[in-house]
Amino acid sequence: MPTQKTLFPTVNRLLATLPKKEYERLLPGLKPITLSFGEVLYEPGDTIKHVYFPNNSIVSLLSALSERSTLEVGMVGNEGMAGLSLFMGANVSRPRALVQGAGSAMRMTSATVRNEANHLGALHRLLHRYSHSLLTQVSQSATCNRFHPVDARLARWLLMTSDRLGMGEFRLTQEFMSSMLGVRREGVNKAAGALQAKKLIRYSRGVITILNRRALEAHCCECYAIIRSESNEYLN
Repeated sequence: MPTQKTLFPTVNRLLATLPKKEYERLLPGLKPITLSFGEVLYEPGDTIKHVYFPNNSIVSLLSALSERSTLEVGMVGNEGMAGLSLFMGANVSRPRALVQGAGSAMRMTSATVRNEANHLGALHRLLHRYSHSLLTQVSQSATCNRFHPVDARLARWLLMTSDRLGMGEFRLTQEFMSSMLGVRREGVNKAAGALQAKKLIRYSRGVITILNRRALEAHCCECYAIIRSESNEYLN
């Protein structure tokens, strides 16, 4: 295997689920890259030229009414692929795809993805199942954002982020959380303060540390368990 391919071990769970022979067939079309915090992969209306399989990075899918009015409608980590609409036959991105957690990913060209859409192999089947998983996440998140208090929503979002990064400490600014949750910075500050007062998290200088994961799970709404179950089930 070329040296370049060994820079970032593939820990993307979707790719890791593929049979060895199919993964080896796809490997020449997978390029290891580094995604930077705050990097925009697609803007609404952009032609999708590549898809991304995060390893230890996270891509947020944002619905934007304006530059300052956004809401996260989906999150893609090591369980999936950013740019799924290309596989479904659409060449243009509707949400903004923004790197929420820096790290590595595997990139594939749009031409390769289109070819795989016509090749009824294991990746084709997995991406169809992942489509259902992502749809579940989007619909459940919409329900959560409408009916649940901000602190419970923040707890869900922090747990989902932790799951996909594989760590309990990560960089998050109030401005970024405000965009993800669709609330003012004052609301984020109040919600984070409530979780910190209960010693569930520590928030200092843009870095959040989960102090008590079990208690944080108990504090958040049932939406987290539904999304996590669906994300895990489709890969089994």
